Amino acid sequence: MKNLFLLGLAIVLFTSCETKSERYTQKSPEIETYKAGIKDYSDQKWESLVTRYADTANVFFNTAVPMRANKIPEFHQNNETAFSSRGFVEKGQEYEMAVTDEGNTWVNFWGTWKCTLTANNKVIEIPVHLTAQFIDGKIVREYGYWDNGPIILAIQEIEAASKMTEAPSEE
Repeated sequence: MKNLFLLGLAIVLFTSCETKSERYTQKSPEIETYKAGIKDYSDQKWESLVTRYADTANVFFNTAVPMRANKIPEFHQNNETAFSSRGFVEKGQEYEMAVTDEGNTWVNFWGTWKCTLTANNKVIEIPVHLTAQFIDGKIVREYGYWDNGPIILAIQEIEAASKMTEAPSEE
């Protein structure tokens, strides 16, 4: 009787143990994909970067209006004409994968973006937060948040200084 009770208890324990996937982790295939995408961006490997997204992915960079992933290279190239160098600082990057209550997989990235302005060699560093939803190993939705203010102010300063040197002097 004692053996039967222990056998029953063992069966209950083994069948009640449910394997749950991790809700939060810093190691996953999705994180590795995102790390590779960050590197593609920094190295300006646009074709490789776009392959990490689903064809129907919606991307929101500091806006509520989505763009398709195939427009990411154009978006960045149009915004980079003022920089002699730019990219993410490798030191201090943080990645985290979270699985929501609904089972959606998201990868979060926190890092520092650094650029050097061509006109005056001014170096600007901006904290950046990116978050991307993955389905079947591809990014299907991505949000990017950063403050463009320091860049805008620096470019305005360059333009103002340029106008001052172009203005005819009154004698």
